Amino acid sequence: MTPDIKLNGTSVASMGWLRETVSFPVPQSQSNTIVVPGRNSPIRYTEALGRVSYQPRSFSLTFSMLGTRKRYDQMVAEMANRYAGQLIKVSTSEEPELYAIGTLEILSEYDPLSGKGQLVISCEDADSYRYHNEETIVNLTGSGTFIIENDFMPVVPVITTSAETALSWTIGGDSFRKSLSAGTWTLPEFELQAGRNTVTIQGTGTTTFRFREGRL
Repeated sequence: MTPDIKLNGTSVASMGWLRETVSFPVPQSQSNTIVVPGRNSPIRYTEALGRVSYQPRSFSLTFSMLGTRKRYDQMVAEMANRYAGQLIKVSTSEEPELYAIGTLEILSEYDPLSGKGQLVISCEDADSYRYHNEETIVNLTGSGTFIIENDFMPVVPVITTSAETALSWTIGGDSFRKSLSAGTWTLPEFELQAGRNTVTIQGTGTTTFRFREGRL
């Protein structure tokens, strides 16, 4: 399989570019410390909100082509007109089920002696997490205790109930209970954590959880 990149679902290889290098470093955590005189350990605010938050993701993608300057200019113009300065979904052929999203910038260079052109696509403001292409939909009918699996990124699902339903769940040491009438709901306190999440449902209808998973 030829290594490739897709931009909003469009293959860059199909546009005539050969992928050379990909740099997708893990985003750094948002950390802040205060050094207190007379104290040996600083005060750390990395988990000030109860979890680690991350800096915007930066990445760089390098492509090349062999051909005339005229052909190169046409190819660069096509890329620039479609993607430069735009908020774009970016996925790799190695992990096609995931995408990063951010604003793309384009740099180009052509060597007339070798007839080789180079294109660098970079981003400095991408979301920290990479997202699953497909939303996860979990349908549960009737009453019972159920397990909902979630990837690494915490996420609040959209909940749809077909009849009056009561939900019970626990996050950390806190327990919650919520009664819902038929309809669509978003409960900020109902946040799925990484891994297995347990929820108890009491009702006769169908309860649907819809959410998009993500990971670093």
